[in-house]
Amino acid sequence: MKQHFLKWLGAVLVAIFTLPVASLAAGYTETRYPIVLVHGLFGFDNIGPVDYWYGIPDALRADGAKVYVAQVSAANSTEVRGEQLLSYVKQVLAATGAQKVNLIGHSHGGPTARYVASVRPDLVASVTSVGGPNKGAALADIIRGVAPAGSFTENVLASVVNGFSAMIGLLSGDTTKPQASEAALDSLTTAGMARFNQAHPEGVPTTACGEGAYQVNGVYYFSWSGAQPYTNVLDPMDANLTMTALAYGFAKNDGLVGSCSSHLGRVIRDDYGMNHMDEVNQTIGLVNIFETNPKTVYRQHANRLRGLGL
Repeated sequence: MKQHFLKWLGAVLVAIFTLPVASLAAGYTETRYPIVLVHGLFGFDNIGPVDYWYGIPDALRADGAKVYVAQVSAANSTEVRGEQLLSYVKQVLAATGAQKVNLIGHSHGGPTARYVASVRPDLVASVTSVGGPNKGAALADIIRGVAPAGSFTENVLASVVNGFSAMIGLLSGDTTKPQASEAALDSLTTAGMARFNQAHPEGVPTTACGEGAYQVNGVYYFSWSGAQPYTNVLDPMDANLTMTALAYGFAKNDGLVGSCSSHLGRVIRDDYGMNHMDEVNQTIGLVNIFETNPKTVYRQHANRLRGLGL
């Protein structure tokens, strides 16, 4: 009897370990509603072979997810970017026949996605903010202090940044989106996000570093972020993020956004061993080898949404 059982167990184990990996993961990321990825400040869909969401769309699509990558102004106010995203969401719904979308926004893409969910909750199943400055960014406050509204410094800075943003649009194949770096900066300051949160409070924590409502107006809210500015010696961006992290003193941050500010709705984690660029698998996959790969984090979240029927 024991020998028969061992043979049976051996056959089962052989069958499991010889199955193709894809078949074991089939449907793992297959959400009910399409996923729309929303880039942050100075973001894009792709420039040549380099995607903003480096390898993430394919990792999600591999096991069933329908994924769309939005392109909004590289630099503009949350509201302007939000209206652009709303138009794109309507295009996705028309093309797919779906009733809603799952929005995942990185950095300024988080508040941008929140705007759409706030004004049209009927079109949104969930909003996920990844490294989003949902209560503002200290670095934006510092820049605004150095370049006050209407000053010569602001005019010079705006000319340079708007030109850079326009170049991003050109390289990514979209020159139609307006660029307004001053409006983007104002949106990302602590005061700017406080004004935005008054008009669009859904999912925003009412305490300094707590969680927000998990569900508002039928929309589920999630967030996660990193808290390690320097993660890979080969990544040229890490040194810059280590410097910008100084704006936050001893508070946890990912190099550009404070961990507490990143909180929205259900906080998955705010202390991944990732910096602001690692959160979207940049630069070209040079991330922390001692932390969960960013693509895996997105796959896990798609499965989380799937489990909720979203």
